[in-house]
Amino acid sequence: MRAKEFISEAKRRGKMTKRQKQATVGVDLFRDPDGYDRTYELNRMMMAVACADGTGIPINIDSESWIGKDNSAQPYTKLEQDMMKQAAKAIGTKLRDANHGNLRSMELDTTNKSSPIQSFKGFGK
Repeated sequence: MRAKEFISEAKRRGKMTKRQKQATVGVDLFRDPDGYDRTYELNRMMMAVACADGTGIPINIDSESWIGKDNSAQPYTKLEQDMMKQAAKAIGTKLRDANHGNLRSMELDTTNKSSPIQSFKGFGK
């Protein structure tokens, strides 16, 4: 195998070959407008496609999730949170606490309020 077969130093985009064009029905290209997270953009696009019906009616979906393109870590204790702050400072990254210091895990307000199972006829009368 020659190096030119697996090393690409060209700055231009390749072209679809005639064979590739003949073997496809439709090819739509899209890219992250910021150009730095293709995987995330693909995920958001496919989620929006799953919501679409092709009629032109606007889809109600956020262009970015609450976490967006950020990385996340979930410290369980104050010590672990302090370790995150220390590490972020050491590498010069910005750390944003999305829970505003709340390290308590609580049940949702709706927990144990109603049963998901419909009661039997005459039960409880």
